[in-house]
Amino acid sequence: MKSSPSHPVAVLGAGPVGLAAAAHLFERGFEPIIFEASPAVGASFREFAQVRLFSPWRYNVDKASMRRLATTGWVMPDEEELPTAGELVTHYLSPLAMTMSRHIVLNAHVTSIARSGYDKVKSAGRESVPFMVRAKINGRNQQFLAAAVIDATGTWSNPNPLGANGLPALGEIEQRHRIEYGMPDVLGRLQKRYRGKSVLVVGAGHSAVGSLVALAELAEIDPGTHIHWALRSNTPSRAFGGGAADQLPARGALGLRLQALIEQGRLTVHTGFRIHELYEEQGTLTVVPEMGSNGVDAIHGIDEVICATGSRPDLEMVRELRVQTIPCWKARRNSPP
Repeated sequence: MKSSPSHPVAVLGAGPVGLAAAAHLFERGFEPIIFEASPAVGASFREFAQVRLFSPWRYNVDKASMRRLATTGWVMPDEEELPTAGELVTHYLSPLAMTMSRHIVLNAHVTSIARSGYDKVKSAGRESVPFMVRAKINGRNQQFLAAAVIDATGTWSNPNPLGANGLPALGEIEQRHRIEYGMPDVLGRLQKRYRGKSVLVVGAGHSAVGSLVALAELAEIDPGTHIHWALRSNTPSRAFGGGAADQLPARGALGLRLQALIEQGRLTVHTGFRIHELYEEQGTLTVVPEMGSNGVDAIHGIDEVICATGSRPDLEMVRELRVQTIPCWKARRNSPP
């Protein structure tokens, strides 16, 4: 990375990765400017604050950040305890942000990045000019010059759709008011939304598993809560993880709880289910599989859907840069600027 004394390094995102990147920049004598689209740091972690992480504190803190915090008298919680996402924000990210608050710009959504004075096709001298970062800050478009850009925006805010082909399922946009993406707070803030309802969870990762387990706890409070689980694979076994032998015990325990729920018949599993369409009939949703899904029937009577099919990067802001990506993941390769 080349540095210019007249321009800072732009860090996009004030989550654990963005703030850690800024801490390392400070230690190396660089001046960062941190753009955060939300009103507070750690925005994605705040969305699933109720979720307990699989890894203990010692794996969730950055060494340069700890050195910076140490100057304020900060003491890390028990390094072997498993924090919730909310605890990580409260006891780590927020104090860290305070040490660099004058370098953080909140409510700053970066919309585009380019080379200053250069469009995408111009090459000669391109590497010698700074980046131009355009951001909408409190509703007003502004531009900044940067010696380098670190994108730590993550993927959480850009979830994958329900549709099996990577596109929204037919009716998904129209039924958006019945769908939550990611890991909603089933037992807390959103309990009334799911209590006593028929809920469909879509996805086979740990976000889906966590929501299924939470819904099962809700069903113990209100037996009128009915749980359906749709996954594209033909068996749910992969979602169980390593069980008692899992390298992350909390992750293994979660998988074992899910396995027990299935064995007890406390949720209805729909394997090989690739969603084609969802539509409303008589006040509830019908979810239809793709044609050719032999032996897979539509799911009727669904009140709410939790879509936990993962997320993907949003590359719109770098369309004027020469960015190479791995086609299937949209992950970035090292590429010319």
